Amino acid sequence: MKTILVHQALIPNPADAPKLCPFGAIAFQEGSVSITEQCRLCLVCVKKGPRGAFELQEEQATSQRPVIDREKWQGILVYVERYGRSIHPVSLEMIGKAHELADKLGQPVYAVVAGDAVAQVVEELAHYPVDVAYVYEHPAFKDFRIEPYTAALEDAIGTLHPSAVLVGGTNIGRMLAPRTAARVRTGLTADCTFLDIQKNGDLDQIRPAFGGNIMAHIRTPNHRPQFATVRYKIFDAPSRSPQAGQLAVVHRTLREQSLHSAVSVLSETPKGAGVFIEDADVVVAVGKGIGKRENIGLFETLATKLHGQLACTRPLVEDGWIDPRRQIGLSGRTVKPKLIIACGISGSVQFVAGMKSSDCIVAINNDPQAAIFNVAHIGIVGDVFSIVPALLDKLAKRG
Repeated sequence: MKTILVHQALIPNPADAPKLCPFGAIAFQEGSVSITEQCRLCLVCVKKGPRGAFELQEEQATSQRPVIDREKWQGILVYVERYGRSIHPVSLEMIGKAHELADKLGQPVYAVVAGDAVAQVVEELAHYPVDVAYVYEHPAFKDFRIEPYTAALEDAIGTLHPSAVLVGGTNIGRMLAPRTAARVRTGLTADCTFLDIQKNGDLDQIRPAFGGNIMAHIRTPNHRPQFATVRYKIFDAPSRSPQAGQLAVVHRTLREQSLHSAVSVLSETPKGAGVFIEDADVVVAVGKGIGKRENIGLFETLATKLHGQLACTRPLVEDGWIDPRRQIGLSGRTVKPKLIIACGISGSVQFVAGMKSSDCIVAINNDPQAAIFNVAHIGIVGDVFSIVPALLDKLAKRG
């Protein structure tokens, strides 16, 4: 760490020394000059002060970085989120990625399941590439409450010592992962878009940073476990095996004190049936290029004709034109449909990050230099209000 060293004897007028610093970081008290916490290391005092009076010095580290015994941390652990009596699809994607990573190292895949009645979930888990499942079954886990669920995941980590922990980036996962990571004194990389692993067990974690303008490559070689959350539809889920595998099930119990929560769930309101944009095979996405709110109906019609879902960019949500649940992007949802038609969308990095894995991307924009064309498989330069009606006519003729 860098610091400024003060040589008192070389300062002819100590009382005037504070005037050197534009940030007020030089203090004169009891006849002595000192550098305060306000120092920005701008080096003005070194350059403009009395010769040799202020010196930039590199402090030596007083302690070594912690050395991790990687042999004690083996395997990849996945938190399995329940979706009713089923496994949430994002957890299946985490299992697929965990299997890929663990296979490179010849290590096991672990899973944590918590609930009040999880037999059906555990039975289903046996059809996927999981070696060991830690099961926490208790009435306290009927509803998601952060305290008991954190205690369960913390207990599994403390017993299994996994090299890495993967959690789906759902609303629940985004509450559970950081709290548990803090409990076990390790870091967390949120919303990863790419994961790989080194032969020594170090996890390569890549995620958008600075509003999506750069991709940060993160490693944590001195701490275990390595925590990461990943959004839904980033990775592929593994195929379900028709035959149940040899899943080792370990039932764990927690102290009653760990199961206590200050939160009581009074009621639940289902979000309703239907296909959401993350699950749609066809998505018609609109941006500010559609001009005004009244024009949305045209694109809703196209989405309906294609048996798809209407989605949008962030500005349309901020203007109140479309429900926030239909937003695609870093601050919205990630989609991976077979077909996405981007209408009047410029193609900001924030939007592209949420849809670039789509099987086929069709972009319609009247600006030939629009960034959306850089990721589109099919680019159409033209007016969406001429092209989309023509497309609807074609669909009508085909019945």
